[in-house]
Amino acid sequence: MFRLLLLLPILFTSFVSAAERPNMILFMADDVSWDDLGCYGNAAARTPNLDKLAANGRRFDEAYLTASSCSPSRSSTITGRYPHNNGRASELHQPIAAHLPWFPRLLKDSGYYTALVGKHHMTSDEPAKGEQPQPAPFDHFDIGNKPGNKGGHATWVKTLQERPKDKPFFFWFASLDAHRDWDADKDWKEELYGPKHDPAKVIVPPFLTNDAKTRQDLASYYNEITRLDYFVGQVVAELEKQGALDNTLLLMMADNGRAFPRAKTRLHDSGMKTPFIAHWPAGIGKPGTSSQSLISTIDIAPTLLELAKVPAAPTMQGVSFAPVLTNPHTEVRKHAFSEHNWHDYAAHGRSVRSEGFILIRNNRPQEPWQGPADSVRSPSYLQLLKAREEGKLTPAQADVFQAPRPAEELYRSDVDPNQLSNLANDPDYATVKSRLAKLMDEWADQTGDSVPADMSRDMFDRETGESLYKRRDHSYRGTPPGWDRDAARNNAPGPR
Repeated sequence: MFRLLLLLPILFTSFVSAAERPNMILFMADDVSWDDLGCYGNAAARTPNLDKLAANGRRFDEAYLTASSCSPSRSSTITGRYPHNNGRASELHQPIAAHLPWFPRLLKDSGYYTALVGKHHMTSDEPAKGEQPQPAPFDHFDIGNKPGNKGGHATWVKTLQERPKDKPFFFWFASLDAHRDWDADKDWKEELYGPKHDPAKVIVPPFLTNDAKTRQDLASYYNEITRLDYFVGQVVAELEKQGALDNTLLLMMADNGRAFPRAKTRLHDSGMKTPFIAHWPAGIGKPGTSSQSLISTIDIAPTLLELAKVPAAPTMQGVSFAPVLTNPHTEVRKHAFSEHNWHDYAAHGRSVRSEGFILIRNNRPQEPWQGPADSVRSPSYLQLLKAREEGKLTPAQADVFQAPRPAEELYRSDVDPNQLSNLANDPDYATVKSRLAKLMDEWADQTGDSVPADMSRDMFDRETGESLYKRRDHSYRGTPPGWDRDAARNNAPGPR
């Protein structure tokens, strides 16, 4: 089977010409929530280049991550598999099972020139005895920084200029914007990016306190997004200059929600819903029409492979959303599943989105979902702590500290987009809850998910974000989910 996976793309190379296949660029933002772009209704955020791509392409309004956690989310996207089906990569900073192919490598084997510029954060585990390591997925890699710009995007245009002109290309352009700490503030160039955002004009989510320190924190975050937007615009301008824009599919997404309390690592939309924009003049039907079609980020790999006329690997659990590019009203899946595993803190949560509802199941309800350590150390979190001490938290803000939490949460997203009104115990929604619970059970059973008996433990203090370990000896590591069921060898997609 391993040799077959290596040979499949090569079989198609000889009779598929470069002219028949689109170029493709995936822009991966770091820690950006779906509603922090102008085209998603945030009037305070300056994202003119992304807004233009959405206006002339396709804005997806129901696109969901499989994990609101950096490396698990990226690893899931690149393999087209759920985090617990990627082996140890279900947890932050851990490697992908060695036998699993990455879709850029399949594109590379079929004749594409491939490059990753910016944040990588994906590694492969050691091969099992008798197995060969996966071939390199990228022809070119660099971190994308230079003096005065450490955002991961400084060499995007250079990479585009220096590519081989006789091959179609796939580029994974992954910014370090908008990850804490706020690098853009230090390297801001007003002549390129415009003025910095005014803290008085930012939109404060209901989970945060509305005060000067939180507003400045959000303004600095907005600055990172605007800097990213500028470099996306530079790539588009270079594509136009080269006459390559029409047949280049541009996709923009984020790996997880903003690094603020009640966003990054959350199973709620504030953490798991991603901005998702597609732009492709030669291939998008009804440009400018947004889509309500449900998609998961595990669908990216099979979609790009289909467009490149390369068979998806049998290991991939996603489904192609290529039909949605042609018709925004096409439905390719009915359900989207997501996970929350170890990310700085012990965790095991699962969610399913279906027909406008989201069911969340928490297998560690005794602990709060305060967010990752970088969020806990943020000015915004400190302001929440101050409000808690003063007894001034609103119910939405108090959710950051709630412990124990409900074991199950049910929300109707169309009337409760912030997921603040838990319907899990409402008898009017008992049938919906039962249906979604059954779906989640089927998905866990079919894909080999499990709750580890020896779960990875907290690495940081939940109140201060300070490390609980003086050295990185990995003594906090336990067993990943699905490990006892050999989930990394399970290719079943579960309900879709």
